[in-house]
Amino acid sequence: MKSRRLSWIAMLVALSAVGASLKIPAPIGSVALDSFPALLAAGLFGGPAGAAAGSLGHLLSALIGGLPLGPFHVLIAGEMALLAYVFALLYKNDKRLSAGMLFVIGNSFVAPLPFIFIMGMPFYIAIVPSLFTGSVLNTVLAFLVLPRIARVFERSPLFSRET
Repeated sequence: MKSRRLSWIAMLVALSAVGASLKIPAPIGSVALDSFPALLAAGLFGGPAGAAAGSLGHLLSALIGGLPLGPFHVLIAGEMALLAYVFALLYKNDKRLSAGMLFVIGNSFVAPLPFIFIMGMPFYIAIVPSLFTGSVLNTVLAFLVLPRIARVFERSPLFSRET
């Protein structure tokens, strides 16, 4: 991996920490804007970069929030990595609406499913509305910013994907 690309990915992971401090109140814990930079990384640099930013961004968000779910945050980080990776695959193949819908549905309804067995149905029901709100916000922000940032990357040799 080239140094500029790695620097951009590291910056997007750091922005996940900033997004982690922008909380959306939830009945249980809170939901943050930490996925937005992961979606940027996925859209700009592909699946592995999005997965790294998504998983590390979630762990930073959980750390800032006091790790309310303890070691289960590792499971959530894995889910975020998978969602960002699949988002990148669809986004790069010009299936952008599908990428956004899959991310929102996956992050809001599918990712918390294991917690039904761990913490019960009331937890799931309590967390889904906040996750949905956060997922929509993160995805809309990514869709607004990605085309504009991608133009900068395409026009400038300083930000070329090969460097």
